[in-house]
Amino acid sequence: MKDYVGIVIASHSEKIAKGTKELIREVITEVPIVAAGGEVGGGIGTSVEKIKEAIEAVQQETDKGVLIFYDLGSAKLNSELAIEFIGKEDVAIVEAPIVEGAYVAAVEARARKSLEEVVAKLETTNL
Repeated sequence: MKDYVGIVIASHSEKIAKGTKELIREVITEVPIVAAGGEVGGGIGTSVEKIKEAIEAVQQETDKGVLIFYDLGSAKLNSELAIEFIGKEDVAIVEAPIVEGAYVAAVEARARKSLEEVVAKLETTNL
């Protein structure tokens, strides 16, 4: 799996994060994807710790970088904090709808495109 950009899905809902991953897995199995939904003890919310662990898990499977998709503002904030703790340059937060964006990114990643190419595709696709 080292040939694919990886994906983290950061949602306030564990069900949304896992459901988005499951939807993508129906079609794309090669791309590393980790769902980071809900708070650590369960419930609605986001967790810097869960997002950080998800990024690190994806990084174990890829050398091409990680894209983070989020649902609401605090998920973005916690994703930014997780990136700061990790200190990696090859992690990007994407401004795209969580389901559609993650799906398009997985399709592009499966084509073995670089992190920059996947981000460029997302920026030019009408989602």
